Amino acid sequence: MTTRASPPRERFRISQLIYDTRYRSYTIQVFALFMFAAFVGWLVNNTLQNLSNAGKDLDFGFLFSTAGYEINQRLVSYGPDSSHLRASIVGLLNTLLVALLGCVMATVIGTFVGILRLSKNWLIARLMGLYVEMFRNVPLLLWILLTMAVLTELLPSPREFRGESATASMMLNDTSAITNRGVYVPLPQFSRGLDKALDGSLGLNPNALAILFVLGAGLYVSQRIKLRADRIQSKSGERPVTWFWRTGVIVVPVLVLFFAFGFHLEYPELKGFNFIGGLRFRNSLIALWLALSLYTAAFIGEVVRSGIMAVPKGQIEGAEALGLRPARIMRSVILPQALRVIIPPVISQYLSLTKNTSLAIAVGYMDITGTLGGITMNQTGRELECVLLLMLVYLAISLTVSAGMNVYNARVNLVER
Repeated sequence: MTTRASPPRERFRISQLIYDTRYRSYTIQVFALFMFAAFVGWLVNNTLQNLSNAGKDLDFGFLFSTAGYEINQRLVSYGPDSSHLRASIVGLLNTLLVALLGCVMATVIGTFVGILRLSKNWLIARLMGLYVEMFRNVPLLLWILLTMAVLTELLPSPREFRGESATASMMLNDTSAITNRGVYVPLPQFSRGLDKALDGSLGLNPNALAILFVLGAGLYVSQRIKLRADRIQSKSGERPVTWFWRTGVIVVPVLVLFFAFGFHLEYPELKGFNFIGGLRFRNSLIALWLALSLYTAAFIGEVVRSGIMAVPKGQIEGAEALGLRPARIMRSVILPQALRVIIPPVISQYLSLTKNTSLAIAVGYMDITGTLGGITMNQTGRELECVLLLMLVYLAISLTVSAGMNVYNARVNLVER
């Protein structure tokens, strides 16, 4: 009986890196990576050399020097004697605030616009189409300036609220006022609470931090209760009633803290020629928020419309055959399936809205671009450092938003079996 000997293994030769198709692609990729790294190294070295020749070494120490300027809208404590780093943090929080409010409002409006564009009512469908075309084809900057002009010129001034001849009045039982200088609403306050020594370097209220922590813990416990109910339902087929437990673990601890900290409201009052006290939302914030939301909602509306149209008609006809009402069909049948198509492009719209917040400087809203990329850069002359930090901030925000939405997208996607 004879056995066949295996052929001898071919020895590797350097020439195979170029002529052998098994290795050629790797060779090209390594060469391209090397050339790119060399180009980046040359660019960085050339930049540092030019900065050194100009007497400007790359240094971020300016962040700890005194800022010396005011910021009109802020979420944490800040003063002119604060550092540029703190001013940048205030601007970053302002950016995140507008981005969050804008994403929420744009999603709500865009969803309704996308649904109404498919309405069988000719007038409603055409009006929604006009809204989409009008906002999509006019630059966002013009919408921001127009919204700011409307708020400034058409709303009453604080002096119109004074005296017997007042032409304007406060709202909600004289607790809120809408003026051309901003919107004044009651401000939540605490008469007692945690030691002020716990007030961190960011200037956050320790009472507010405690409430947020308790609220987060309540949401976590509520989610665990829901998962337990899901397991019981999968085993027995019967789902226990859990809504009062889930509501209780969220609401009751927060109400207890509110009572313990002496929660009360500080109302705005007209004194002199302006309102004093309460919480003020400046027109710059409101104009930027409304313009960003309405502009982005036009794009989200088209995304929602395309996602709904991607749902097979058989699904809708089957739901109608079961006797479901149109609103229930849209809520329980169409939208859950359309989310698989809607979520990926909506992520891009969220990222665009976040980056478009940099236009806030047009209406005087001090976001991260207005603080770090505006006044701080002009005062310190550190253009390269400020631009690099701005790029890193927007990159971090965009990656965080994208990662969070991708996790949600993975949860709503269908799992192949």
